[in-house]
Amino acid sequence: MSKINVFSLGGLNENGKNLYIVEVNDRIIVFDCGLKYASEKMYGVDYVIPDFTYLEENKDRIVGVFISHAHYENIGSLDDLISKIPDINVYATNYASKVLQIEAEMDGVTIKNLHVIKPHKKLDFGDFSIFPFSVTHSVPETVGYSVNTKDGSIVYMADFVIDSTMNGKYDMDLGKLAYIGKQGVTLLMCESMFSEKEGFTSPSHKLDKYFNDVVAKSEGRIIFSLLPLHILTMQNIFDALKDSGRKVVIMGKHLQTIVKMAITEGYLKAENNIIGDLSNLKEDNAVIFVSNDREAPYYNLSRIVNGYDKYVTLESTDSVCFADPSYDAIELTAVKLKNEIAMKGAKIWDVPKGKSVRLHASSQDLMLIVKLFNPKYYMPIKGEYRYQVRNADLATNVGVSPNNILLKENGDVVTIIDGELKENFNHIKVGDALIDGKSSDDVGELVLKDREMLGNNGLILISTSVNKRTKEIINGPEVLTRGFMYVKDNLDVIEEIKSRTKEIIKNNTHGKFADYVKIRSDVREDVGTYLYKKTESKPVILTVIQEL
Repeated sequence: MSKINVFSLGGLNENGKNLYIVEVNDRIIVFDCGLKYASEKMYGVDYVIPDFTYLEENKDRIVGVFISHAHYENIGSLDDLISKIPDINVYATNYASKVLQIEAEMDGVTIKNLHVIKPHKKLDFGDFSIFPFSVTHSVPETVGYSVNTKDGSIVYMADFVIDSTMNGKYDMDLGKLAYIGKQGVTLLMCESMFSEKEGFTSPSHKLDKYFNDVVAKSEGRIIFSLLPLHILTMQNIFDALKDSGRKVVIMGKHLQTIVKMAITEGYLKAENNIIGDLSNLKEDNAVIFVSNDREAPYYNLSRIVNGYDKYVTLESTDSVCFADPSYDAIELTAVKLKNEIAMKGAKIWDVPKGKSVRLHASSQDLMLIVKLFNPKYYMPIKGEYRYQVRNADLATNVGVSPNNILLKENGDVVTIIDGELKENFNHIKVGDALIDGKSSDDVGELVLKDREMLGNNGLILISTSVNKRTKEIINGPEVLTRGFMYVKDNLDVIEEIKSRTKEIIKNNTHGKFADYVKIRSDVREDVGTYLYKKTESKPVILTVIQEL
């Protein structure tokens, strides 16, 4: 007899922040630990990670975190989790483990228990085992996982495409997947990102000709904007540069470290001596790699375009190639940047419509995988809810009963006992942690709301000096505004704010005692109400009272 619970702390009805949990007889298996890119409306927030409260409260039951592949949507919050649970076990393939160590060093974290696994080598944990199997994606050694229990297996299908031409570290052994299906799959969890796309993803992900055109038709320098962990994209670019005589200059320590590791470990193949240095930057045929980092998308490229970079200045003879995937959260930022590049006179190269740097399963990929695994129950994961719904429709097309398809949101618990689904309405409390800069603390909704108010309505600072002994007003009130109104054109409003503040201070001063807490509260309420009636705006109001 086995009791299995399946749910997510992130990744359902959203793009990114993937973290899925399978509990087998109260032992917790964690699949991936990712982040989500913040939208522009999240003022100052760099990225979003899952709330780890459930894992912290149940850390003694955790078997480990099993990483499918090294993309930030799947590993980006692992260091944050390790900082909260330092002794947690982490399982990853060799390539992913190398990336995890680089990221951990950058974040000042130590992964104490990192286990390097190999595809198709079973891991035994007593009453269940876990079998990693290779799949094809845009990074080498991507794997899915089969959790083998007495009542069938639970399969976590990582990001993938079906492409028989992808070999070596990118190979997918469909025979292994079919064998798992023959043994009996109780539940298949499968990605949904490209479920609305018809046909197979291959060959739309083939960008060899595109990068060949970029290199052949660009007469000056070429600046490639890319994500540091998209190794297949970098390989395509290096292949296109073969025999071109161009030198590649890699900007930024982090990207340099990733590329050096990938070349040293054999995951990235480049011509001898093709990697240049800063002395090659001004050469007409230089190729510059600029990393699009997780904290501030396009920040490094933006510095170059706006003339703030220490080493690179954008010239009208340059070509800028966006070789990184487009995400909804950063689309507006990308559009603005492309406009700025166009104004500088540089040529812009963008991935052609119908092509994609992102290797996710389209409709035919998904239906073939469902046929291979032939699951009893099917759970669409990863992607916005409409993608999950389309994924569910595809499963019904190939024979999965609609009653056996599980459309869930983060925190919804699926319970399977003795191989049979049990109806329940259990829900695990989930949420987002908003990360700003290098701080691992959650920014929080209140801080975000304050930032929104500051961005939309501005700030008013009211300062007053009072006598420490008598509490009489010595100076002020003085009013300073930022982002709210032009003072010289609104002197009557400023004088009214001063008058109201002075009256509130007097009303809350009794002899030698002044209730400063009530003064600040009353000023915020009274002045705020007045300003809203006058301007229909709600600026942030700060009151500073100094005793002299």
